[in-house]
Amino acid sequence: MMSAMVYLVGAGPGDPNLITVKGRDAIKKADVIVYDRLASPQLLQNARADAERIYVGKLPDRHTLTQDEINELLVEKAKAGNIVTRLKGGDPFIFGRGGEEAERLVDEGIPFEVVPGITSAIAVPAYAGIPVTHRDFNSSFSIVTGHERPEKTESSINWEKLATATETLIFLMGVSNLSFIVKQLTKFGRDEQTPIALIRWGTRIEQETLVGTLSDIVEKVEEVNFSSPAIIIVGEVVKLREKLSWFEKKPLFGKRILVTRARSQSSELTTLIDSLGGESIEFPVIRLVEPRHGDVFDEALSKIADYHWVIFTSVNGVKFFFDRIRKQKIDIRQMANARLAAIGPKTAAALEEKGLLVEALPEEYKAEALVEHLRPLMKENEKVLLPRADIARDVLTVELREMGCEVTEVDAYDTKIDATNAQGIVKMLKQQQINVITFTSSSTVRNFIHALRLATTDIETVMQHTQIACIGPITAKTAEDLGLKVDVVAREYTIDGLVKAIQTL
Repeated sequence: MMSAMVYLVGAGPGDPNLITVKGRDAIKKADVIVYDRLASPQLLQNARADAERIYVGKLPDRHTLTQDEINELLVEKAKAGNIVTRLKGGDPFIFGRGGEEAERLVDEGIPFEVVPGITSAIAVPAYAGIPVTHRDFNSSFSIVTGHERPEKTESSINWEKLATATETLIFLMGVSNLSFIVKQLTKFGRDEQTPIALIRWGTRIEQETLVGTLSDIVEKVEEVNFSSPAIIIVGEVVKLREKLSWFEKKPLFGKRILVTRARSQSSELTTLIDSLGGESIEFPVIRLVEPRHGDVFDEALSKIADYHWVIFTSVNGVKFFFDRIRKQKIDIRQMANARLAAIGPKTAAALEEKGLLVEALPEEYKAEALVEHLRPLMKENEKVLLPRADIARDVLTVELREMGCEVTEVDAYDTKIDATNAQGIVKMLKQQQINVITFTSSSTVRNFIHALRLATTDIETVMQHTQIACIGPITAKTAEDLGLKVDVVAREYTIDGLVKAIQTL
């Protein structure tokens, strides 16, 4: 067991994928996580289920805890023998007051490590298409606080030297002081026509960029009520935004998308969403577990050499099938005479990874189409093994038996409802923070509704501003039968097809 330790971790500028590997590891091992307003809530998904989470976020006009109280909290939790991860937006030592926290820990003899983070001063302009250096425009830049201690009677910034010291100036946390900053820069020699950009919630789907000059930026900010948190960048490099803007042009930019499939399956979908500029929120309403009737599964596998066909209807079915094969120490060569069928290309690919080729793959990825594809290939009295989920539809079983096949249907895995964080999802839906909900199976729809009913009595109102995307018509019908309005259905019943459908919304 590790002894008490405090990790001062930079969470990066907002995009949860910009956390460092070491920073994510510190979150995973923490007994206590102390996090602030600018650290992405998604990073907490990396925490242990039993980890204590303490929010100490600050707003410009109010603090959950003062800095001194945060310092004492870190000391208290560490002295109790905990591994404490202090999660701070950006980098802890760049206007993050991490130095003050480290000093307090040293005074108390508490060991600590600093895990640097990607600072918003560089990352946010990059996401807005503004490089902080470019040899055609500048060879230096400065990072300045735009929000000094409020009790100061005069500024400690030497504006006379700063105004023209470097070609590019970057101010953090300076929106509320923008008028003063502009006045000081122009007073001490900065041209009024110097380009300036304000970037709000940089690297996140809410990112907004406002461009102007020192002469008109204050008026522009007032016109659109541009507010914090934002960074300010001053200099000729701002002109490059028009040419280099990339993040805000991504097809899913601005969309926060809920992923309801099991966490073990969600990575492909979340990766695609994030790569296209959206933000994926995981709410796995399904948990996959070993089958209750494992003895029945084992009995079927003991006769693996007898089957003429083994039909797989999901990637999960493939995984649990081979996990069980290994557990029972069954030699896979015993099924050498069995022909293989898969309901879709992902399932077929999962089999190919095992060195097995599929002989039957329908063009439309659903049970009805698979049956029609199999009709000319199967013979009467052939033995078929169908390993599947405990809640799967019985279309395949019924149709294959009508064709005269001897079907052994077994539960390869069971699905359980997972309503963890239902309250948080309902809160996000009420605040219109989720744009699209994705469903990849009928069970995700049913479990989602069940989970929401535990947190609210008015699902219709909660979801009225959110669109729904389904992977195929069967899933869509389940959603509609449960009273949901489906906005788009994938033409190709795959994760790629689902993501393409979302882009049309």
